[in-house]
Amino acid sequence: MQLIDLADTPGEEPDFLAQLHGVCNTLGLEYASYASANPISGKIHAFTTYPDAWKDHYMAQSLHLVDPTLRAAARSIAPVDWRRLEHDNSFRDVFGPARDFNLPDTGLTIPVRGPMGDIGLFSVTATVAPDAWRRLTGPIMGQLQTAAVHLHDTVMHSDALTRILRQPHLSTREQEVLQWVAAGKSQQDIGDILSISSRTVEVHLRSAREKLCTLTTAQAVGRAVSLGLIQPR
Repeated sequence: MQLIDLADTPGEEPDFLAQLHGVCNTLGLEYASYASANPISGKIHAFTTYPDAWKDHYMAQSLHLVDPTLRAAARSIAPVDWRRLEHDNSFRDVFGPARDFNLPDTGLTIPVRGPMGDIGLFSVTATVAPDAWRRLTGPIMGQLQTAAVHLHDTVMHSDALTRILRQPHLSTREQEVLQWVAAGKSQQDIGDILSISSRTVEVHLRSAREKLCTLTTAQAVGRAVSLGLIQPR
């Protein structure tokens, strides 16, 4: 699985590192990182304020494949405190070398789940004792959660493949059917207008609902209008 450094994105993309540095400076943290798995390409997009030497080592050794902070948080709905991680081989593979780079092992990772199956993982850390870490993160947990969501949404909207996911491709016939539904026509009316059976109309409606991630035809029409796929009537 490929790991892509979003700090190297073109100039027109958001300055992801500036956002991380802002979080650290505002909340008194030492390092921050973000990673997400693109639900379409499967690639992992990441950026971090860690030193370049550690970042290069992490990528060269493909540590994202075994990193317990990412694996645990990807399975969780709540923030994962690194102190509670099992000290297994994966933990030693990541945190052993990290100590050689004089990096802290006190931190937490906050998972964020998006509406299209996307998952973001926001990690923060600081060189403090466990008690001091609790005192530091307790009062700012809400701000960290907000920062995690903001980072994730920014990354997801900046990625071309995910923009395609969020802008579903409807066939011409599916758009026509939804447009006539928006105009107040029944399935039988639409079938007569388009010279297809009512059952075929329902097939197109079901496909459009699935592509638009909606449960009802009314919701599908509303989302298609909001996305500019059909015109409101």
